[in-house]
Amino acid sequence: MTTTLDVEFVRSQFPAFAETSLQGQAFFENAGGSYTCRQVIDRLHRFYTERKVQPYGNYPASQAGGAEMDEARTRLAALMNVETDELSFGPSTSQNTYVLAQAFAETLAAGDVVIVTDQDHEANSGAWRRLEARGMEIREWQVDPESGQLELDRLAEILDERVKLVCFPHCSNIVGQENPVAKVAAMAHAVGAVTCCDGVSYAPHGLPDIGALGTDIYMFSSYKTYGPHQGILVIRRGLADRLANQAHFFNAGVRYKRFTPAGPDHAQVAACAGMADYIDALYAHHHDGEAAPAQRARVVAALQRGHEDRTLAPLLDFLGNRNDVRILGSARVDGATGRVPTVALHTARPAEGVADTLAAHGVMAGAGDFYAVRTIGAMGCDANAGVLRLSFVHYTTDDEVTQLMKGLDACL
Repeated sequence: MTTTLDVEFVRSQFPAFAETSLQGQAFFENAGGSYTCRQVIDRLHRFYTERKVQPYGNYPASQAGGAEMDEARTRLAALMNVETDELSFGPSTSQNTYVLAQAFAETLAAGDVVIVTDQDHEANSGAWRRLEARGMEIREWQVDPESGQLELDRLAEILDERVKLVCFPHCSNIVGQENPVAKVAAMAHAVGAVTCCDGVSYAPHGLPDIGALGTDIYMFSSYKTYGPHQGILVIRRGLADRLANQAHFFNAGVRYKRFTPAGPDHAQVAACAGMADYIDALYAHHHDGEAAPAQRARVVAALQRGHEDRTLAPLLDFLGNRNDVRILGSARVDGATGRVPTVALHTARPAEGVADTLAAHGVMAGAGDFYAVRTIGAMGCDANAGVLRLSFVHYTTDDEVTQLMKGLDACL
């Protein structure tokens, strides 16, 4: 057993690191979409070559395709400590959120209150804000303009018995600091509200124990979590059964189909089982013996976060000592609250130009608003000018962070 992540083994699981055209390129835009692990690629290739037929039929290829789709749902649900029928797939988290908003629109009454934040990606904000046109009241939980944090005191000020839904991110795709999901859920439940937590920016750094978090809805994107392009949606049973069905009427009785209006992408869903394969491979490489799926996921998440925290610290120190950038969010790794390695910078030079120059230094980084216009504006920055975003995960090496810092030195 080891508590230190074997990064060489991790990178061996990703074909991108052996790709000739990517050699020498340090990838720092993982928050926009991660590399895909070979387990997912292998499953996707197998499905398209051996099982690309209508699933759940009476012949072997069809049965194998359906079984692999079921495997993906069963294994991912177990890793996150939820029931299999509480997990469903959709084309993206943005689409899943839109469908959810329609379900709540048919379930809530005029005058009911929905809380949103200005820290969210617009996908977990705009769809809910549109409910105001249906007669619901929208209240905004606002970030601190200096730190970018969502403070629980500010939530308490707008939380009362009229609130039926609280929508918020597990962590921001700009600020990077984790929000205390379990505490938010407890506060919401105390007034009879339910919670919808956007985990898109968190899940790549370790699959969550949704059962322990206590949130009623959790969603994230598999293409940012080493998998294919799907949105993964978890709705706990009690809430799923109360919300209005959004699928075909004859699918209303199948819990995991109720929030999938269109047919699923069979191959992409099946390939999501490769995400579970990858987590199991990491666990087996670092640990002897057996463990329940949720425990394996927790162990792997701790390995991931340990490496990320250690790799992030020198970058934050480097940036914190400069006077030509502003870090949006915390400038330190804080184990008490948690900070993922997504670092957004307000730069003296236009962010787009900095990203262009970094590319010439072999650094792949992003510039723009990243669908977080409200967050950037709330922190006093010009969303039109955008920010420079540097985001990495557990397969990032010390040498790549050094390459990034040298590139920043040359172009800021």
